[in-house]
Amino acid sequence: MFLVGSLVVLCGLLAHGTAQLAGLPLPLGQGLPLPLGQGLPLAVSPALPSNPTDLARSFTDAVSDGLLSGGLLDILQNIPLLDVIKSGGGNSNGLVGGLLGKLTSSVPLLNNILDIEITEPQLLELGLVQSPDGHRLYVTIPLGLKLKVNMPVVGSLLELAVKLNITAEVLAVKDNQGRIHLVLGDCTHSPGSLKITLLNGVTPVQNFLDNLTGILTKVLPELIQGKVCPLVNGILSGLDVTLVHNIADLLIHGLQFVIKV
Repeated sequence: MFLVGSLVVLCGLLAHGTAQLAGLPLPLGQGLPLPLGQGLPLAVSPALPSNPTDLARSFTDAVSDGLLSGGLLDILQNIPLLDVIKSGGGNSNGLVGGLLGKLTSSVPLLNNILDIEITEPQLLELGLVQSPDGHRLYVTIPLGLKLKVNMPVVGSLLELAVKLNITAEVLAVKDNQGRIHLVLGDCTHSPGSLKITLLNGVTPVQNFLDNLTGILTKVLPELIQGKVCPLVNGILSGLDVTLVHNIADLLIHGLQFVIKV
C-alpha cells in the first residue's frame, strides 16, 4: 500500500510541474522542433518593411533636404553664365568650348549679349525608380529656373523659362571592412528633358531665338549637372546610418521596395 500511495503522489507532482512549465516562455533557441520541411532556410533575405513607400519617401526627402541645405538654389542663381559661355566653359576639358565651336553662327550672337541672369531657381519634387533587377535606384532631380537675357539688338529684355532633369544613379556597395554604403554611379541630365520657353519679350526674327536656344541647349545641361552631381555625392555619404543600411540591404538582395504609382 505504501508503494502505491507514493506513486500516486509522485504522478500528481509531475502533472502539477508540467502545468506550471506550460505557462512559462521558452528560452531562445529551445522551442519545439518544427515539422520536417518547415525549418528556416540557410540564407534568410531581409524582410520588406511594412510600408515600403515610407522607406522610398524617406530617401527622396533626405536627398531633397540635402540639396536645399547644401545651397543648390544659391549655387545655380550665382552661376556667371555669360562668362562661362564666352570663356568656353572655363574648364580644362574644354567641353563647353568644344560644343560652342561647332555653332559657327553663335559668335556674333554672343557678342551682342550684354548679360544673362539666372533667376528664381526651383527644386521640384524628386522622382525615384528602381532598376528591373532591383540593385539600383535612379533619382530624378527636376529643376526649374528663369533666364533674363539683355541684348540691345532685341530692344527689350528676354525672359526664358528653363526646365531640366538630372538623373542620379545610386548603388549599394560593401567596403573591405564589410560596411555597407550608398554610392553615386552615373549622374547626368536626362536626354530630351531640357525645355526652354520664351516668357516675355519679342524677337525680331525666329532665327535669332533659335540660335540663342541652341547655345543654351549645348551649355546648360553640362553646366548644371556639374553643380548638382557633387552635391548628391556628398549627401549620400552623410545620410542617416539606419536609412542607408535598410535601403542598401534591400538593393544588395535585389528586392523591390520602390512602389510604382
